Amino acid sequence: MITGKTAPAMAEPYYITTAISYPNGKPHIGHAYEAIAADVIARFHRQIGDEVRFQTGTDEHGLKMAQKARDLGTTPAALASEMSQYFIDMCDKLNVSYDVFLRTTEPRHHAASQELWRRMEEKGDLYLDRYEGWYSVRDEAYYDESELTAGEGGEKLSPQGTPVEWTVEESWFFRLSNYAEPLLKLYADQPDFVRPESRRNEIARFVEGGLRDLSVSRTSFDWGVKVPGSDGHVMYVWVDALTNYLTGLGFPEETGDFARYWPANLHLIGKDITRFHTVYWPAFLMSAGLALPRHVFSHGFLLNRGQKESKSLGNVTDPIDLADRFGVDVLRYFLMREVAFGQDGSYSPEAIVARGNTELGNAFGNLAQRTLSFIVKNLDGYLPQIFGHDQADADLFDVVGKAVQHEIPAAFADLALQQGIDTWLQAVFACNAYIDTQAPWGLRKTDPERMQTVLATLFICIAQLAVGIQAVIPEKAAQLLDTMGISLENRTFEGIGAHWYSPLAESDFRMAAPAPLFPRLELPAEDA
Repeated sequence: MITGKTAPAMAEPYYITTAISYPNGKPHIGHAYEAIAADVIARFHRQIGDEVRFQTGTDEHGLKMAQKARDLGTTPAALASEMSQYFIDMCDKLNVSYDVFLRTTEPRHHAASQELWRRMEEKGDLYLDRYEGWYSVRDEAYYDESELTAGEGGEKLSPQGTPVEWTVEESWFFRLSNYAEPLLKLYADQPDFVRPESRRNEIARFVEGGLRDLSVSRTSFDWGVKVPGSDGHVMYVWVDALTNYLTGLGFPEETGDFARYWPANLHLIGKDITRFHTVYWPAFLMSAGLALPRHVFSHGFLLNRGQKESKSLGNVTDPIDLADRFGVDVLRYFLMREVAFGQDGSYSPEAIVARGNTELGNAFGNLAQRTLSFIVKNLDGYLPQIFGHDQADADLFDVVGKAVQHEIPAAFADLALQQGIDTWLQAVFACNAYIDTQAPWGLRKTDPERMQTVLATLFICIAQLAVGIQAVIPEKAAQLLDTMGISLENRTFEGIGAHWYSPLAESDFRMAAPAPLFPRLELPAEDA
């Protein structure tokens, strides 16, 4: 069982990161999905008493940014400043509770990247040579001839379907070929280093096929971190980008936050950048003599009605627009509930409305609304007394208590977010079946003491359910728990056991009429 821990001395550090977003365009739904998922995990770990460090940010260097700025008639620095703000705004809108938002243009990040470079150079893993090969500007990645496919017009494409171009320039190389065996040993000794298992298998097969040394600098543009002691060279953007996870902890200083939080507990990333995080990144860290992150979880793509979003198809969705139309917590709940974490999933306005109305509105919101409103109307807002529980009460306590104190935290700890939410929903359904069977409105005249016991049972279970789901719908859960008078110290999986109810019921607390949590959603005319 995972339980809440309240004493600061018992707090365990937990460092979680998202991939940093490339800001050559505004955020799309995929950025929101990853940020929300990371936030749910971070909030869950705070709820069980861990000392969480949650980092996100923007990856602002590279050829794509330089080309985009040139096309817009501005500078890369000005473009980076403008676009990164959109990602900050998205996180703030979606209640993403990051501790650090890191921009790779910050001076501290340049210092951290250059120190990592120096350590790899001191290890003898960097050498100067000439690069000739295929490069995808869009992916900021190099590809071997054997990895390329042919497009409809016969042009060569990367494994991601992006254009590649033949590149020839002087470059520093990293001796990635030296790290095939250490990487394979890592995957074998720590099988949960890469999750889900299907991604680990893909990466292992890639490494087993042999690793070539990696070009890690460019001379054809200058928008990046300067290579120390090598005029005209800037670092390959992925050396720079991956280092952000160290920068946010104060590296190259290895005291303070770095000593407390490194190695990272979890890098949460999209499946298209798994290779960079599970081959290049651990190899860089091994070279530099730094500890490896404990886990890399590679989630799937979020599809728009089954299609990948693209500007050419005209189906790119602004996540802030979705939040404005359907509500932040409804969007958060939908994305975590709809998609099995680690797999691809799809969304549509119709699906968001359906989940929001049936599961949040009808099942949970209506349960809370009619129970609390009944208490306000019939008991003048004072909490009901308990006159002895029967077997039906005990059965409901067992279902809800087991879900909230055991099954949901176990699922969330294992990153089975959809499974945890489904467990929560089954407990909500159990409460609805209980209220329909017990019918407190009928007991009002026939057995008022039993009516109060039934209402107290429901009050306790609703509070437990609100605590159980608050990492997913933090704003609405807090609104409900505030209405119910639940103290902050009781909003943990352990703290929301039934021991708090009698002192609250015997106090002078008086509940005000509750506001509806989830007003009914209607499908906008443009989506109908």
